[in-house]
Amino acid sequence: MHRHVEWDDPGADSVMRHYQKNPTGYSDPGPGDILSARYQGLVVRVRVEAYVNGTSIGEVVALIEPYSGKRRKLIGKLALGDTVRLADECRAFEPRPGDSDEPDEEPK
Repeated sequence: MHRHVEWDDPGADSVMRHYQKNPTGYSDPGPGDILSARYQGLVVRVRVEAYVNGTSIGEVVALIEPYSGKRRKLIGKLALGDTVRLADECRAFEPRPGDSDEPDEEPK
């Protein structure tokens, strides 16, 4: 059974929007591929088990706070090991270090 997830809008980090502008290099995900999405502000990594009509089905293998890199086991009702459906339009590139809108820590 799949856990229903209301994914965050990927915004400027949308994989689909990127490949609409630059289709070179895009291919449908396959079994074993790791995809990323956003959920309640966290980066969620999903290991693909199947891909059907623009939707990947797979296991949640990581929940990561995007700017600290801290790993979590649970966020809301989503946990490591859950099986989820991830539509292509919800896929997101992961933030790069230095992309944070949060202020830098004061030097010690």
